[in-house]
Amino acid sequence: MRSLRITISPCSATEMQQRTRQQRRFQDIESNLKANASSNFGTFRSLQPRRIVSDPIANILSYLGPRNPWPQPITKDDELWLLDNTAFVTTSNAKDGSGLQVWSAEFTAAVFSQHSSCIVGDSVLYIAARVGLADDDKVKKTIEQRLRPFLMNIQPGKQVLALYGGDTQLKLSPGGRDGISTDVKAIPAAPAGIITPTTALVPKETTGLLQSRTFFAEQQGWVVISDIDDTIKVTQTSDPIGILRSTFVSEPKPIPGMPELYNFIQSEISSASPFFYLSASPYNLYPFLRSFRDAHYPHGQLMLRDASLMSLPGLLHSLTVGTQDYKVDRMNKIHKWLPTNKAICIGDSTQCDPEAYGDIYREHPDWIRAIFIRKVTDIAALGIDEKNEPKRFQYAFRGVPAHMWRVFEDPAELYDIIREVVAAG
Repeated sequence: MRSLRITISPCSATEMQQRTRQQRRFQDIESNLKANASSNFGTFRSLQPRRIVSDPIANILSYLGPRNPWPQPITKDDELWLLDNTAFVTTSNAKDGSGLQVWSAEFTAAVFSQHSSCIVGDSVLYIAARVGLADDDKVKKTIEQRLRPFLMNIQPGKQVLALYGGDTQLKLSPGGRDGISTDVKAIPAAPAGIITPTTALVPKETTGLLQSRTFFAEQQGWVVISDIDDTIKVTQTSDPIGILRSTFVSEPKPIPGMPELYNFIQSEISSASPFFYLSASPYNLYPFLRSFRDAHYPHGQLMLRDASLMSLPGLLHSLTVGTQDYKVDRMNKIHKWLPTNKAICIGDSTQCDPEAYGDIYREHPDWIRAIFIRKVTDIAALGIDEKNEPKRFQYAFRGVPAHMWRVFEDPAELYDIIREVVAAG
């Protein structure tokens, strides 16, 4: 039986996040990013992507989501993202009463219009001004490119057809009002560690991420669950301007020593052990973070935040509000997929990672084998000292054996510990 999650503490992580938002004036920045907010550069007529469905009947039917009886096909004017996923084994009852093992994976697709009804220029100028680079044309071009996924119009009620592994046709459910569809599909078996592509069957003019990769996870092995922002990537989640700069301006940078650590972890466990990169970032950042992952870290599934936050104003909110419950929910999903694996969890002190990992340990104590929290000291952010207080970690990990968790500053501190964790199994 799962233990009850205790949410009352002397100073909860949620309270610390709220204070950080107040002290760093997150809401002021969010307000200036919302539609119709005034700025020195005029009025933003729209920074909220619209849902575009030309046919009024199709528009009404899109409210039915996966139950939509007449979904629309993908067209040459659409942009489609197929998201990487992880294959896992489920057991169903055969007719003879025996257990039948079936490989399955959760397929997710997001559909947008290639064209935006939003006013891009004003938002580019606003972000450039906030990060102090309003006169830099090169910076403004970079901002415009990275801003595009936040401003593309959403295409509800679209259905994706795809080819898995070159010979298995998949028909995904119609997308909902957020333009996203999610389906768990049975797929042909493959050896653990194999990566199999799925290719969208779309017109040649369709743009986007038209091929996803399915990683076959070993059963009863290891699984690595990692935060992204300020754990493996410099994001500065305690500062709204830092978030805007790291997201829209700066070349994405890995945390020093973390790529080497993750490659070491993979070498110690198995190339067939899955990695999950769990972030509070909204889905808009998927292509950006996918490229970052591929450049610096082992392949793994990116799990990003709910599509209801898919807007530019939603970016700051997504990274700083409700992250604890969101991450626990996603980790419970991973546990459902891989209940017999052993999990290593890695996060940092800027958000609610200690509390989320403490919660998931108390729910599944036999599943979690190690928790590592990066103590963030390399950013000058209000409230960071409070977030790094020992009493915060002690409370977050109440009921978690002391040898199960460790707070570190230098990734080099973890090599010997990881060897011991893996050897102990």
